[in-house]
Amino acid sequence: MLELESKIKYSFKNKHLLDEAITHRSFGSSNNERLEFLGDAVLNLVIGRSLFEKYPELPEGELTRVRSVLVDQEGLTSVALDLDLGHFLKLGAGELKTGGNKRPSILSDAVEALFGAVYLDSNYETVERIIIQLYATYLGNMDPRELSKDPKTKLQEHLQASRIELPEYHVVEVLGEAHEQEFVVECRIPQHDIVARGNGSNRRSAEQKAARIAFELIVH
Repeated sequence: MLELESKIKYSFKNKHLLDEAITHRSFGSSNNERLEFLGDAVLNLVIGRSLFEKYPELPEGELTRVRSVLVDQEGLTSVALDLDLGHFLKLGAGELKTGGNKRPSILSDAVEALFGAVYLDSNYETVERIIIQLYATYLGNMDPRELSKDPKTKLQEHLQASRIELPEYHVVEVLGEAHEQEFVVECRIPQHDIVARGNGSNRRSAEQKAARIAFELIVH
């Protein structure tokens, strides 16, 4: 617990809130679902305000799309991996056995719960500081106009400009229990001999992740 507090540069006054934030519902009835709900709202406000102030020229639609990329499952999972959050999670035996501490849906929910816990334990200014600190790399190294395009659109535009057939998307696997499924999708571009896999809590998010990986393979 002290190690996690050190990583986020915050010491909880109420340690129970931190314990609750890292407890998955598979572990017991006292879990992080309610904190996740609160943290989601706080995160959207903090990132939304940051983008509003940093990019005064961006219209509402583009601001919304950029924010959604930063706070979606993939963005949150990146933050979780930076914190090595999976190492601290409390999971039921079944989830541990199936690698739940590495599952994006569980990791992303725990990050939101952590933000919710910090907010309740302190105030808005404190949780804002922590979120901006954890998102500093992502906020500092992005092109907002490119980021506002979803990966499938970017990939499609690139292929069309090169007169290459559009990619094919196929669900190759569905993992997890019915209430917490994870989809694995392949994006295939035969002319580039590319098969990229992405995973997400629904088919659309998995397709977007696969498209992002495929695009990176093409342009790099």
